[in-house]
Amino acid sequence: MVQLTATPASALSDEPVHIRATGLPPLQLVTLTASLEDEKGNLHWSKAFYRANEAGELDLKQAPSCGGDYTGVHPMGLFWSLKPERPFGRLLKRDVMNSPFLVTLDLYDLVYFDGVPTVPPRASQVVQRWFRRPGTQRVQIREGRVRGALFLPPGEGPFPGVMDLFGGVGGLVEFRASLLSAHGFAVLALAYFAYEDLPHPLQEVDLEYFEEAANLLLAHPKIQGPGIGVLSVSKGAEIGLAMACFLKQVTAIVCINGTNAVFDFPIKYRDLVMSPIQSFLEHTQIHVSGAICLFHCRGDPREKRNQQSVFPVEKAQGQILFIIGENDQVFNGMEYAKQALERLKSHGRSNGRMLVYPGAGHLLEPPYAPLCYASQGQPTSRNRSRSVKYPVSRPLLWGGDPVAHAAAQEHAWGEIQKFFRQHLTQTRSHL
Repeated sequence: MVQLTATPASALSDEPVHIRATGLPPLQLVTLTASLEDEKGNLHWSKAFYRANEAGELDLKQAPSCGGDYTGVHPMGLFWSLKPERPFGRLLKRDVMNSPFLVTLDLYDLVYFDGVPTVPPRASQVVQRWFRRPGTQRVQIREGRVRGALFLPPGEGPFPGVMDLFGGVGGLVEFRASLLSAHGFAVLALAYFAYEDLPHPLQEVDLEYFEEAANLLLAHPKIQGPGIGVLSVSKGAEIGLAMACFLKQVTAIVCINGTNAVFDFPIKYRDLVMSPIQSFLEHTQIHVSGAICLFHCRGDPREKRNQQSVFPVEKAQGQILFIIGENDQVFNGMEYAKQALERLKSHGRSNGRMLVYPGAGHLLEPPYAPLCYASQGQPTSRNRSRSVKYPVSRPLLWGGDPVAHAAAQEHAWGEIQKFFRQHLTQTRSHL
């Protein structure tokens, strides 16, 4: 009898699953598929072809895929190669507290090259992928101007505090914050536009809003001070780096595929206003997929006219970790990070470092999340050139090679946690 097992069958979404099959004819070729229906009813699926060993067994920790959505030994390949049935879809978990993603693994005893097999599978297994641990508290935040959700791990604490910032997707995105809280951090998923009574569309970035959120986080009895961390990506990483420069509350900042200067909208803090560097959307390119590439649209921070828009990173008192996907098709993040690190060095500072991942794209997320190569989105620039003949409603190109991107996500997630533990956990004296 053919049996398909996935261990553990219920786990955090950033934990690996061990997939095995037994009871197969020796050396038989089979098709393994994974399918997932998101909360909007959109299907995501993947498939790979495997050959059983001479004992009629298959172990994805050891067996290489010989075709399908990936080749070679990739124990979690069926998860990170999930792709949307609807073109340019992006897999996002919205309800992180009440339900997991349900991934159905199916085994077929033939090789199916086209589409999803229509015959019944020989064996199936459903895997639950959770985004929070049991006992996690989710506290809705509506205090002053601040809007967000605070995730508190089980226990009395105090816990290191982290603020989580996404980019141009807007709204309140919680899956990364809830997942990071499962590893012992108190994490505030912070909305800053397109949510409740917050501005929509975004017109400017007021750092006093983020300072209010940082103070709110530090005032919580379960948060360990004296400072907080910031986990940020894309536009959020631009804001995060500005926070590191101007807010004393920030002790450690992770900037994933961001910039070293102000783009798209002014950033202001009290009496200071930093104007954005001009973008040139006439340099927009169209990828073969139909998505637009914004990589070449940004002005150069090194030009003299743009110097007032470059962040004074030498003022940052906390530690800065730049995480860069080398195949990012939105920002030249490596160049921006190099410029920031050079500026730090020129001022005698050594509080920054960079991790570069060849082949990784813009949307680096926690482990085993599938690569989103392109998805529906909107350029954030309000100064759109009338000469641009491509509608801004087109999908945006994010970039990334699936195998390299998956490896980058797995490694970076561990590095992020180590970075925050190192710089947010108070050192206790040993007497």
